[in-house]
Amino acid sequence: MTVPHNLPEEEALRRIKNLFTELREEQKGIIDNVEEEWNGNTGRFGFSAKGFDLSGTIMVNSTGVEIDADLPFAVSLFKGAIKQVISDKAGELLK
Repeated sequence: MTVPHNLPEEEALRRIKNLFTELREEQKGIIDNVEEEWNGNTGRFGFSAKGFDLSGTIMVNSTGVEIDADLPFAVSLFKGAIKQVISDKAGELLK
């Protein structure tokens, strides 16, 4: 999934690094065990949501943020809803 932005790349990166911090606060009781590791503009993340482990990568570039997540099969039915939440939150941060 790609979320477009019109920000300078450094500002987009700064804002997107706050994505999981904000989600963790907003979704207390749903999201826990959040882990992030950044190397330049590329980050790896992992967290648990209602007992399911999710992980993936985020790459920030000059025109958008690419998010690639690995979802367990049991969660695949909710893929659209999960994608929408992440897309909405990332889009909000990148305005």
